[in-house]
Amino acid sequence: MRISKFLRRTSAAILALASSASALANPVPWQMNLTPGVTSESREIYALHMAAFWVCVGIGVVVFGAMIIAMFRFRKSRGAVPANWSHNTKLEFLWTLVPVLILIALATPATRILMDEYDTTGSDMTIKVTGYQWKWRYDYVDYFGKTVSKVGYMSKLAADSNRIRQTGSGLDPESVSDHGFKDYLLNVDKPLVIPAGVRVRFVVTGGDVIHGFWIPPFGIKKDAIPGIVNDVWVKVDQPGIYRGQCHVLCGQDHGFMPIVVNVVPKAQFESWLAAQEAQANMDKAARTAQAGSVAPTGNTLAQH
Repeated sequence: MRISKFLRRTSAAILALASSASALANPVPWQMNLTPGVTSESREIYALHMAAFWVCVGIGVVVFGAMIIAMFRFRKSRGAVPANWSHNTKLEFLWTLVPVLILIALATPATRILMDEYDTTGSDMTIKVTGYQWKWRYDYVDYFGKTVSKVGYMSKLAADSNRIRQTGSGLDPESVSDHGFKDYLLNVDKPLVIPAGVRVRFVVTGGDVIHGFWIPPFGIKKDAIPGIVNDVWVKVDQPGIYRGQCHVLCGQDHGFMPIVVNVVPKAQFESWLAAQEAQANMDKAARTAQAGSVAPTGNTLAQH
């Protein structure tokens, strides 16, 4: 009964994963495997992962098949007599050569994927990502060669999740959802916004301790280390909400600093970015005006 229930749940999860676009972005209950993701890099990683998986399956079938045959066909109760030879040069050469060839076959595409991930040249946009205990800061540096003026903000765990997670809150985590998706501890107050179809470069660092910038649907995972800048690029063609986590144990609230990326159409992003820049300039002008109105009072007091 339990086994059939488990199989039904697993089948439902696999079906949902195959049929739902949102499953590419968000975790799925009873998910057993990686997903192809939404970028070319993530799909290449998934293909390499599956190739390595089937290689391991093949090796397992051969090794354990030989063991089972030996145990049952050549057991002592059937009168089997151990062979008296010490080694077989051809066989030893073969089982050395085959693993080497398998490693080369897997290492070649893996090396190419790693080199491609580290090559951030030709990016259209740069965003600085800084990890803090226990939140993220996103600063927009440039967009298609133009410097972005003072657009940046902190992104932390959403207020409803933060309220529910407190000891003794008595609130139900299942009550937190976004269009049917249970996003308890997976949502933030301000998501990172990037445009679809644009090659975005992330420069990643840490502001206090080591954190980890990890977004599985994008196939990217970078350490955020204080004093060191790592970089990685991503190009997402499909708009949507994509989620990640800090992957490095960074303190008591490590599990409460999720990553949420809102990928929007390019035109919509440009409108959003222009509005953010305009707001930043208005805030700067207001602060300048306020400082100017305070300055004469300070000078008068100094004179007296």
